[in-house]
Amino acid sequence: MPKKSMVILTETMFYVLMAFRRGDMCGTDVADYVERRTGGRVLLGPATLYTILGKFESEKYIREISVEGRKRTYRITEIGEAAYEAERMRLRQCITDADAAEEEQKA
Repeated sequence: MPKKSMVILTETMFYVLMAFRRGDMCGTDVADYVERRTGGRVLLGPATLYTILGKFESEKYIREISVEGRKRTYRITEIGEAAYEAERMRLRQCITDADAAEEEQKA
């Protein structure tokens, strides 16, 4: 059975979408936001970042809104917003399940 594309986001993908929820950004802005947000725990190199941006653009999670020389600025779409929210809910459920497992183990 073929795997459905991007049902579960990687950590870096999740943070990239989180960045775009703050507003329109270019790749450098996204990388800077993710580094600040995570206290340097997640660093996006150019290859990783631009691979994610390309995949998100092809999946219609973001769209390019301007080009100035080599600088491309993107905006999150409704599809991207929905993907971010779905992943947020999935991660919350993971934590809920882990907390419940810890409580069972204590009992």
